[in-house]
Amino acid sequence: MVPGVKLVQARRATGLFAAPALDRKDDHMDQTQDISLEGWNIVRADEAGWVPWTGSAGEARAKVLGAADGYMVTLVEAQPGYAGSPHEHAHAEFNYVVEGTLRNQGRQMSAGDGYAAAAGSTHTDFETDTGATYIVIFRI
Repeated sequence: MVPGVKLVQARRATGLFAAPALDRKDDHMDQTQDISLEGWNIVRADEAGWVPWTGSAGEARAKVLGAADGYMVTLVEAQPGYAGSPHEHAHAEFNYVVEGTLRNQGRQMSAGDGYAAAAGSTHTDFETDTGATYIVIFRI
């Protein structure tokens, strides 16, 4: 037995065994002492400013929630009638619909849906009739 270590009864398929008890508060505190933020860009949404998000029609605004190595994580609020401009993806692009509905490349998407577009793919159809909030991750 190790002094200062509390043991508890645990169960596995082969029966009961003794395991060290974990004090989650102390465990978390020990882990955070060694965390480095070098190379991280963590942005609080309530502190990020809105900027215009341009397309071929309608209005939208965006907040950059983080950026690293040329990639950006962006929260977009598109008003009803917003349509994106046709373009080719130089790098992969990822999208997650948070709220509302939109049409992407002829497919209806709603909250919880997402897409990944490979580098070299063309984006020719992106529009919302109802308005939508989505997260898009892309590289400039």
